[in-house]
Amino acid sequence: MSATRLPGTPRLLRALNDRAALELLLERGPLTRARLGELTGLSKVTASQLVERLEERGLVARVGEQAGGRGPNAQLYAVRPGSAYVVGVDVGAERVMAACADITGAVVSQVEQSTRDTDDPVGVVHTAVVQAASRAGAQLDSVRRVVLGTPGLVDPATGDITFAFNLPRWHRGLLAALREDLHTPVVFENDVNLAAVAEAQSGAAQGVADFVLVWVGAGVGLAIMLGGRLHHGSSGAAGEIGYLPVPGVPIPRDVSRRAKPAFQQLAGADAVRAVAREHGIDAPDAADAVRAAIAAGTTGGPLLDELARRLALGVASTCVVLDPPLVVLAGEVGQAGGVALAERVQHEVAAITLVRPRVVPTGLTEEPILRGALRTALDAVRDEVFGSTVG
Repeated sequence: MSATRLPGTPRLLRALNDRAALELLLERGPLTRARLGELTGLSKVTASQLVERLEERGLVARVGEQAGGRGPNAQLYAVRPGSAYVVGVDVGAERVMAACADITGAVVSQVEQSTRDTDDPVGVVHTAVVQAASRAGAQLDSVRRVVLGTPGLVDPATGDITFAFNLPRWHRGLLAALREDLHTPVVFENDVNLAAVAEAQSGAAQGVADFVLVWVGAGVGLAIMLGGRLHHGSSGAAGEIGYLPVPGVPIPRDVSRRAKPAFQQLAGADAVRAVAREHGIDAPDAADAVRAAIAAGTTGGPLLDELARRLALGVASTCVVLDPPLVVLAGEVGQAGGVALAERVQHEVAAITLVRPRVVPTGLTEEPILRGALRTALDAVRDEVFGSTVG
């Protein structure tokens, strides 16, 4: 009997080799054909065919030469930045920020739009995306994906927004309207989830597969990363830690009326400012109050202790269920509190539960939601572009 031939195997192998080569070029920068062959284990002939194929597809380009020994200099190749673009968008109550990155991950533009004087979310996002692409020198049809970070719930089944506490004009049907308007794939994701993506990529959670990120700012939120993947829950509500029914504050029984939920009453920015005033610190916002407490040294300790006790109720409730090895404190307050606040929260959690996660401050200082949106978009677009190199 003759051996059974697996249909499509040569095509599949070419696609896998192409993907491996593109990933190497992204990771290591410009490489010669010979070096690509060494790193992928391919022969010189096969590596040359691979590079020619990627050149024809417009995915790689010659970017220089490498001097060697005898013979002509070897050509250096790199991923062509303009082969695809993505746009990340951070949607807030008062402004929308958008950034455009090329397929190498380089951020080439960033814009900001106010949302104060408009009730047209499609128009605001359209303007931000178009401006970001234009300033990057990219045609809108070369933007392969737009990822928007938004507060509230995103339905895992439909991808649409189902509830956003402080964005009343964002509603079901908005996703389809944006896709039709921009003529490109558009994806919504919870903003705190995107911050966790950024933290895993280049922040305090690098190399950690299981962790939670607690966001403390105007609102209080939680992102759950399990096995390196975000956990959304059946309705997209996983991580809505602001709704924890904690003692010491009123517990609203009708969330549809936009009453402030219990844990947010206890640990959100308004509560932080109120506690700061009780301790003699009157600051314009919660983050400034926390920074002032840290700068005050021992006299600011009681404020940090009280804030840690409050935050520990939410962190402990999460950790006795998930038992993660790492908790990252992020958001304006988490960042401002730094190690001083994180260590206090770690101590409080260990004092009231059987779990002892390590609690650390965020490792990111600038636009974590936007960075997470770009990373999410890049991962998807690279899968599409790099996975379709063989015609």
